Amino acid sequence: MDRRNFVRLGAVAGVLAVRGKSLGAETLDDGTEPTFRKNRFAISPFDLEEATIADLQAGMSSGRMTSRSITQQYIARIDELDRKGPTLRHVLEVNPDALSIADSLDQERKSGRVRGPLHGVPILLKDNIDTADRMTTTAGSLALEGSIPLQDAFIAAKLRSAGAVLLGKSNLSEWANIRSTHSSSGWSGRGGQAKNPYVLDRNPCGSSSGSGGAVSANLCAGAIGTETDGSIVCPSSANGIVGIKPTLGLVSRTGIIPIAHSQDTAGPMARTVRDAAVILNALSGIDTRDSTTMVNRSRGQIDYTRFLDLNGLRGARIGVARTKFFGYSDVTDKLVSDAIDAMKAQGAVIVDPANIETAGKFDDSELDVLLYELKADLNTYLAGLGPKAPVRTLQDIIDFNEHHRDQEMPWFGQELFVQAQAKGPLTDKKYRDALAKDRKMSRTDGIDATMKKYKLDAIVAPTGSPPWVTDLVNGDHFTGASSTPAAVAGYPNINVPAGYSHNLPVGISFFGRAYSEPTLIKIAYAYEQATKHRRAPQFIPTLADAG
Repeated sequence: MDRRNFVRLGAVAGVLAVRGKSLGAETLDDGTEPTFRKNRFAISPFDLEEATIADLQAGMSSGRMTSRSITQQYIARIDELDRKGPTLRHVLEVNPDALSIADSLDQERKSGRVRGPLHGVPILLKDNIDTADRMTTTAGSLALEGSIPLQDAFIAAKLRSAGAVLLGKSNLSEWANIRSTHSSSGWSGRGGQAKNPYVLDRNPCGSSSGSGGAVSANLCAGAIGTETDGSIVCPSSANGIVGIKPTLGLVSRTGIIPIAHSQDTAGPMARTVRDAAVILNALSGIDTRDSTTMVNRSRGQIDYTRFLDLNGLRGARIGVARTKFFGYSDVTDKLVSDAIDAMKAQGAVIVDPANIETAGKFDDSELDVLLYELKADLNTYLAGLGPKAPVRTLQDIIDFNEHHRDQEMPWFGQELFVQAQAKGPLTDKKYRDALAKDRKMSRTDGIDATMKKYKLDAIVAPTGSPPWVTDLVNGDHFTGASSTPAAVAGYPNINVPAGYSHNLPVGISFFGRAYSEPTLIKIAYAYEQATKHRRAPQFIPTLADAG
C-alpha cells in the first residue's frame, strides 16, 4: 500500500530478432477487437523488446552486439516513447556518460575481462538514489534540482562495480509519495505524470512508478526501485513485471533519499524472476555505513540464481492470506484464484485460508513511525549533501514548495510533510511505542505467527487491483493491497504477473520470513515459468472508444 493511503484506508539471433512491430489491431482478453486502433502510436520495431539479461550477454559474447549498441538502442527507445509518441514520462534524465561507460566496458570485454552477468547491461535508477556524476538526484522535486551528491549510493557503486551501465534516472512519485494524502502516484514536479504503458490513461502505481513503467515498456534491461510500503511491488503489479522488495538489511540504504529507516529498502525490478535475481545479486552486500547490513557477515554472499527451480512449487506449503487482502476487486480475486489453482497443479500444498490475524491493526502506528523517521532521516540526508545543497532541512523543502506552489503543488499539497515537521525527536515515547507495536504485530504476532501456525514456506495474496484511471484532481483511486505486513516487518516480498483484465495487469505477491528470499525466489520462479503471463504493453490510449 502506498504511504498516503494509510490514512485512507534458443539462438541469440532468434531471441533478439525484431520482436517490435507497428502497433495495429489486436484482441482483448475476451477475444473482442478494441475500438481504439485509430489512436494507436506508430512505434518503430525494436530489436531488444523483451530481451533478458542473458539474451544481452549472449549477444555481446557472440560479437553481434556491443554494450554501446545496446545502450544506443535503449536511449533511442526512450527518445521515441518517453519524450515523444505516448510520452510515458518514465525517465527524468539519460546519463550523458552512458555511451562512454558502455565503450569502456566493451574495451574490457575485448581484453578478456567480463565482470559478470551485468557487464555492459543498461540499468535505470530511481531518482532518489545518489550518483556522483553528471546526473542529479532529486526525488523528483524541484527543490533539489541540480543537486549532485558527494559520492555514489552504495548500491550505485555496486552496480558500477558489477559492470552495469547506469542509463539514467527514472521518474517517481515525488519524495517517494510521502508528501500528501491526496497525491497521484507517478507525479513529480520534475517529471510530471507518468503513464501506465498498457493503457495510457491508467496509473503506474507506487513511488517507483517510473522504474516499473520503464522496465515494462522496454526502455531498459532492468531498474532499481525503492519501497517503504508498496512502492516496488505495486508498480511491478500495475506494469506487469517482477519486483523484489528484499529483507530490510539485505541491501544498503546509504545514499538513498530516505523516508524511514525502519522500512526503507531498494530492490530490483525486471521483466523476469531470473533477471530480478541477477540484479539482486549485484545489490546485496555489507555496507559499514548501514548497520542493518551487518547481519550479512554471518550469512555470506548468496547467489540467488541458484534457487531458480522449475520444480520449486512441488511440496511447497503456501498459505493464502484472505482476510483484508481479497474482496475489493472481483477481477483480482478471480486472477489470484486461477494462480492458486496453477500452483496446486505444480504440486504446491495450499493452505486456504491462512490469514494474518493482525492485518489492518497497525496502519495508524505505521504512519506515526514513518512521519517521525521522515523528519529525522531526511534532515540527516540533506545535511550530508555538502555546502552547495539547495535545501538543508525538511522545513526548507516545505518553504520551497510554498514559494513555488504553481510548479510543486498544482494538484495536491504537502500535508504529510507538515505533519512530519511537527513531530518530536526519535526519543519520544509515542514514537518508541508505535515502533514496538509495529514490530510485534507485523513480525511476532503477524507473519511469523501465521507461518508457524500453518507450517508455511510462503504466504500469497493479491498485490493490488488493476490500475485505476489517473486523477490528478482527486488523487489515487486506491482500493486495496497486501504490501503492509511485509513492509512494516521488513520482510521480503516478490510480485509476479498473475494475468490481465482488459489489458490491465494484475500481480500476485509471495512473502515470508526475514531473509527467506531463496525460498520465495524458488516459488516465484516456478509459478512464473508455469504460467508465463508477462506480455509487452501496447500503449493503448484508453479502454473507452477514443472516437
